[in-house]
Amino acid sequence: MRRILLIEDDKDISDLVRLHLTDLQYEVEQVYDGREGLARALEQRHCLIVLDLMLPRLDGISICQKLRAERVAIPILMLTSRAEEIDKVIGLETGADDYMTKPFSIRELLARANAFMRRR
Repeated sequence: MRRILLIEDDKDISDLVRLHLTDLQYEVEQVYDGREGLARALEQRHCLIVLDLMLPRLDGISICQKLRAERVAIPILMLTSRAEEIDKVIGLETGADDYMTKPFSIRELLARANAFMRRR
């Protein structure tokens, strides 16, 4: 299974990430809203979740907390513009497996996604 759930409300960023991940033969499901993202993540049909923090209707920290409370073990890579140290610490302590800040290197994002896949 090479399915990635991308929860990102910025359509341009979402499309860019999807384009590059599909070039690497990943199947990418794009969601632009926090509540819908949580519902899709709870289905547990993905091997990685790429999660923005600032989303409409439900923020990324809340999504991460709810997934971990439900014992969803899918790796979570937070991809966000929140770059303060405290934001990174909160994201990782909430249950994220990795944290990247925007602007980001697409090559680094792809390398991190591949690293998660190798561990599965």
